[in-house]
Amino acid sequence: MAADTRPDSPSQAENEKKDARPAPSGLSTSSDDERQPSFRGSLKEDPKQVLSDSDQPTKPGSVTEPDDYPHGLHLVIIIAAIIMVVFLTSLDQTIVGTAIPKITNEFGGLEKVSWYGSAYFMCLGGFQSTFGKIYKYFPLKQTFLASVLIFEVGSLICAVAPNADAFIVGRAIAGVGGAGCAAGGAVILAFSVPPQQRPFMMGMVGSAYTIAAIVGPILGGAFSERVTWRWCFYINLPIGGVSLFLMMLFFKNPSAAKPAEATWTEKLKHMDLVGSALAMGGIISFILALQYAGVTYAWNSSVVIGLLVGSFVILAALFAWEVYQGEYAMLPPRVVGQRWLWGPAAFQFFFAGCYFLLLFFLPLYFQSVKGEDAIQSGVDNLPLVVSGCFSIIAGGIVVTKTRHATPFMALGAAICAVGCGLLYTLDADTSTGKWVGYQILLGFGIAFPFQNALNIAQANATNEDMATATASLTFFQILGGAFSISAAQSGFINRLVDSLAVHAPTVPPMAVIGTGAADLRNVFPPDVLPGIVLAYLDGLRTAFAVAIGMAGASFLLVGLVPWKRLHSKPEGEGMVMA
Repeated sequence: MAADTRPDSPSQAENEKKDARPAPSGLSTSSDDERQPSFRGSLKEDPKQVLSDSDQPTKPGSVTEPDDYPHGLHLVIIIAAIIMVVFLTSLDQTIVGTAIPKITNEFGGLEKVSWYGSAYFMCLGGFQSTFGKIYKYFPLKQTFLASVLIFEVGSLICAVAPNADAFIVGRAIAGVGGAGCAAGGAVILAFSVPPQQRPFMMGMVGSAYTIAAIVGPILGGAFSERVTWRWCFYINLPIGGVSLFLMMLFFKNPSAAKPAEATWTEKLKHMDLVGSALAMGGIISFILALQYAGVTYAWNSSVVIGLLVGSFVILAALFAWEVYQGEYAMLPPRVVGQRWLWGPAAFQFFFAGCYFLLLFFLPLYFQSVKGEDAIQSGVDNLPLVVSGCFSIIAGGIVVTKTRHATPFMALGAAICAVGCGLLYTLDADTSTGKWVGYQILLGFGIAFPFQNALNIAQANATNEDMATATASLTFFQILGGAFSISAAQSGFINRLVDSLAVHAPTVPPMAVIGTGAADLRNVFPPDVLPGIVLAYLDGLRTAFAVAIGMAGASFLLVGLVPWKRLHSKPEGEGMVMA
């Protein structure tokens, strides 16, 4: 990120859009109506003059030269360190679910349970774009190391928490650190791997993300049952420490990632703390509304209506604020307004929402309907893990070879919609062959497109906008997960309560809701269990119906993603959108 090419203010960036600049590695030289790259004022040419690519001078540090990329064992160690951090941040999204019964046994009460997961998701999503700006104005390596350290501190607080409040604070701190780790890991990979090899490497990192998200419930259940739930968070300390050590020794700040020069006042403005606060406020209001609706309060209660209306008002205020802020926004309109970003972001919001929803609710089927414990339910998810890991790596290879990304996003979304439809048909008597086959199909559908949205965004972003584009896309991805899980959870709980009145009218609904899915057969007598299982099935089908809708929406939104070929420039400058 060349410091001398950074605009001093939003107005300067707007006034200098007529200046010419070269397209750095990974940026397409597409038409003006499709892209409006940021012009930094490093040239003072006549606005009417049109320069050819060969005539445009290249500023030092604006392009990552082939020799600047790490090679061999050096690169392997950097990728391994990134994979460790990505694994941990993904693991923390799902590991707490199966540990909640043990946590509530120790801390008591269910009134704060929703915050055990929401606090992490809220900060993980709300600080994504803020870290995108931090990486733009501060050294890449040092910011990433600080993010890992914050994540480790949050994990330690969770592990030693004496009460629920301390635990929630630790989850929030870990979420802030996780946001920096997620954004920084993708940016470091972009500056460490040549664009031609990036889809394959993204597939490798993505497979770690998928594995962690799916094995999270297994580890959570194993630690809770065999040792203590606190090991769900102690495990982050040694693995994160190794990653921290490796990055300190082997990663050096690339010359192309040089922080933009700005005063501390300007840097603070670019952090857009108001935007982050509005984003988190909107997320919290929406999640709480869906968690309360039909359970704690009626759907037409003033609390639920107020929270729903408030969430949309806050998000509208966020949109207006970001437009007003311009270059200072956490989601700069100049970048987010590009089709190569908002198209993949819209797709990823719904597709990632479907993905996270399935990770949350599929283990519930095995625990509640099949009567398996947390560990065995995780084992039963292995078909999804294996097929997902295979296809995400295979997808990276295919995209690298064919240099086409968008068609595989469409194919994956279609397969995923069909797979979710098959999950909707699950019942208590579904054979092993069927649910294994459904998961294998879903694994192929989920994994193929998951990293391609990011591949497209990074292929088009300038070096100085790489962190912002990466963080913006990740923000929408996590936002989709938070919203979809909340919507599905609301539908699941409300349908469960309604169905209990039909199939098990003598059982208090709150008694079922307060019991973990794996403990149903230990708590309720055999004569009411069949009715509870039927009610659970009805609730799960409602959740799977939400997944079908999310996958179907992502398939339709592929039309908004640029259908263009990723290719390499003849001189080997990198991968761009043609």
